[in-house]
Amino acid sequence: MSEIKRNFIGGDWVEAEEASENRNPANPDDLIGFYARGGAGDIAAAVDAARAAQSGWGNASPQRRADVLRRAGDMLLARNDEIGRLLAREEGKTLAEAKGEALRAAQLFHFFSGEAVRNPGEKLNAIREGVEVDVMREPLGVVGLITPWNFPIAIPAWKAAPALAAGNAVVMKPAELTPGCAHLLAEVLEQAGCPPGVFNLVMGKGSEIGNALVEHPDVAAISFTGSERVGRGIAQGCARTMKKVQLEMGGKNPMVVLADADLDLAVNACLNGAFFSTGQRCTASSRLIVEAEVHDAFVERLEKAMAALVIGDPLDAATQIGPVVSESQLAGNLDYVRIAGEEGCAVIGGERLDRPGSFQAPALFLGATNAMRSSREEIFGPCASVIRVADFDEALAVANDTPFGLSSGICTASLKHATAFRRGSNAGMVMVNLPTAGVDYHVPFGGRGASSLGGREQGRIAMDFYTSVKTSYIFAG
Repeated sequence: MSEIKRNFIGGDWVEAEEASENRNPANPDDLIGFYARGGAGDIAAAVDAARAAQSGWGNASPQRRADVLRRAGDMLLARNDEIGRLLAREEGKTLAEAKGEALRAAQLFHFFSGEAVRNPGEKLNAIREGVEVDVMREPLGVVGLITPWNFPIAIPAWKAAPALAAGNAVVMKPAELTPGCAHLLAEVLEQAGCPPGVFNLVMGKGSEIGNALVEHPDVAAISFTGSERVGRGIAQGCARTMKKVQLEMGGKNPMVVLADADLDLAVNACLNGAFFSTGQRCTASSRLIVEAEVHDAFVERLEKAMAALVIGDPLDAATQIGPVVSESQLAGNLDYVRIAGEEGCAVIGGERLDRPGSFQAPALFLGATNAMRSSREEIFGPCASVIRVADFDEALAVANDTPFGLSSGICTASLKHATAFRRGSNAGMVMVNLPTAGVDYHVPFGGRGASSLGGREQGRIAMDFYTSVKTSYIFAG
């Protein structure tokens, strides 16, 4: 067995009793490495280390925190090619997408480096004479971060950077499928001068160490990105221990195509939103809601564009679609392809490809209705339902007929309809003539309903979740 990548606790690289393999989903013979599989005792040790370190970090000059985050961003930027290749190997994203995600992680640390020194408060006059009021934000203490496999460097960055900028100490539990990028982030933060105990990494099974993190009494808050099912359990656990909680969960995102849309633009937006990143994005366009007048022409163009996509090794520059992240995820995707056919859809594509690795052809479910399971449940793979509607009003009603509310989109040349959709969509993010997936780091990210709970992520609003408001009254005499 090669060297085991260890957990990072209290500034030390700590061994675990067990380890798990990290393999390339495009090439099962490519062993990326062995990574420690921690337990509840490791979480307890990490929380103790974080609690001991937090006061010094939170009371330090904000410039000190800013400097550490800026150096971390610089290091991530300098190692972009290395991180991109690692990400492509362990998650299956194309190399171009993986390098773009690595760049985003660097941008996030640079952005929140600035936010570390911009911690605004308020000075108010009280309604009582001689009394002044100060309103300020303080760190929460120890925060637990539970991150998913589909963005294994960007999401750890967009959680850790604001948490650290606000003066908290962090215990991070990355997805067991993709520990490599989070392990590299821990290395970068150590080298950037993050004090021992301020950032801790414990890798392993969510059912073991995730629960231990949620239930620990000294953890003040949990930020989680993952499935709705797991998120609901975390919310219940946080309620029992009175923790602040932030959840980013699933989506069943609609993309509306109206009759007046530029069909080439609409096809490109739907192709990107539904199938890039192998559809493994919570913001993916999984319901394509098309006005009847252009439905057949749109489907014909989209089928041709889908058939032309290059599926292959993510490290090959020609590849546009990589593998599904794991065999178990692929099995779930194929089950939904079967379900869509049984529900009455004409299924185009969706089959497992006859090659080594977890590869699936993109799938369209034609003749879908919004009542079908395949149109209501998040698949998290390269599958999209195509739903025919009569007009804009029906399109908006179908788009909103979902328990989720993360992202939505519309392709139209009508300012009237674009405006009405932006106002009427029950989603946290709305895209006009753009894919439903793809967001900037300096603006809020999050949804409504079963998609999100708690404060928004990214942008300066992310600091709200990682701080507590304190109001002070001062009698000046």
